[in-house]
Amino acid sequence: MPVLLYVLAVAVFAQGTSEFVLAGLVPGISADLGVSVAQAGYLTSGFAVGMVVGAPLTAAVGRRLPPRRTLSACLAVFVLAHVSGALTDSFGVLLGTRFVAALANAGFLAVALSTATLVVPAGRRARALSVLLGGTTLALVAGVPAGALLGELWGWRSALWAIAGLATAALVAVLRLTPDRPGRKGATRSALSGHTGDPSRLGLRAELRTLRSPDLQRHLALGVLVNGATFCAFTYLAVVVTDGAGLGPSLVPVVLALFGLGAFAGVSAAGRLADSRGRLLLDVAGPTLVLGWITWAALAGNPAALWVLAPVQGALSFAVGSTLIARAMAAAQGAPTMGGAFSTVALNLGAVGGPLLGGVGLAALGTAGPLVVGAALAGAAVLLRLATARRRTTVPVA
Repeated sequence: MPVLLYVLAVAVFAQGTSEFVLAGLVPGISADLGVSVAQAGYLTSGFAVGMVVGAPLTAAVGRRLPPRRTLSACLAVFVLAHVSGALTDSFGVLLGTRFVAALANAGFLAVALSTATLVVPAGRRARALSVLLGGTTLALVAGVPAGALLGELWGWRSALWAIAGLATAALVAVLRLTPDRPGRKGATRSALSGHTGDPSRLGLRAELRTLRSPDLQRHLALGVLVNGATFCAFTYLAVVVTDGAGLGPSLVPVVLALFGLGAFAGVSAAGRLADSRGRLLLDVAGPTLVLGWITWAALAGNPAALWVLAPVQGALSFAVGSTLIARAMAAAQGAPTMGGAFSTVALNLGAVGGPLLGGVGLAALGTAGPLVVGAALAGAAVLLRLATARRRTTVPVA
């Protein structure tokens, strides 16, 4: 794999840490800025909305620019947003910096996803994406616990400073290593996009017409459902640990880390299998994922089940999710600069909707509610895939 992919993964790690770490910093922010915990929770919602808006907006604005400029500009804005957030004493300003950081994060991820598919041979696309998305899973394993520890030792601002520092290092590397026009080894530019010439010269309307593809629509919808199930359960995992399994709050980071370790293993396995056996992976892992959520919901009060199912469900969720991203990117080859934005929006629609539905499930069904909703969303994905199987268009991912 090109070194550039690992540099991009470091940036994604910093951004993923920023996205998830606020959940552990909300109490400190609430006390420091004099707002309620519920108000402080809006910081997470603001970030999610920024992610949904930022991906297509940034990709569309920067589509005619070299990837190096767009990626570095997004990282620079991301760094400045975190520095501003760490310095402010105003909750309104902090909320604004979270929205701006999310815009930059989404734009970076959209362009990075597209770039990752251009710097490797077609048969290694899924593996390249798994390296990139490995940054997100490592953020769950290491970044979030580290950020929570910094917040506990030196306050929530220290976590923002650490994220800004890591993103600055990634910015320097991106400026040095990203080519102006990355091309896939052994492939012509026309082979990348299905069009002749520079893909950035393809009209925006022509790229957006790719969204009419039933196969792309199918995989984007599946991505929304599966990611919705993942974040529905993950968002309320602390409640499942303490109120459901009856474990102490000190064990919540351990369970989160186990889920993250499983997620990293799932992304890594999918990267090796999705290019050649993606369909088989979805056929097996998809229904197993549903069964896992159902089992966890039924055994929500059993601590032993939690220790087993946290890493297993993390692995299945991210294996299925990353495979769907790879297949969506393959189906969006007619949109060489916007394909990453389509996938980013789908993932974050799931990240916004899943927790909202999980909250409804929690209120209606108690501790097991988010797990039940997660099972329903993942089950809907399996049913949708089966219902549309006969009408799908073959894409160049097995």
